[in-house]
Amino acid sequence: LELFVMKDVEGTGEFPGDFRNGFIDFGWDNFTEEEKASKRGIELNNGRAAQMGILALMVHEMLDNNPYIINDLLGAPVPFNV
Repeated sequence: LELFVMKDVEGTGEFPGDFRNGFIDFGWDNFTEEEKASKRGIELNNGRAAQMGILALMVHEMLDNNPYIINDLLGAPVPFNV
């Protein structure tokens, strides 16, 4: 997708990171400016939450050298970096 669909065409995006380029719309142009700002804010918060989740997994792995939290909770730890 990044090679063919998600190319950044200079000057066509409404905001930084807008890679639609007239190809994929999903009704974005039908929203008001307030709705667009709200949806961008929601997407930023979701991205931040995902980054914190990944950070938590990385910290957990470094603490006890076990990357699989669910296996550890269920009593079946996986030998990792042994």
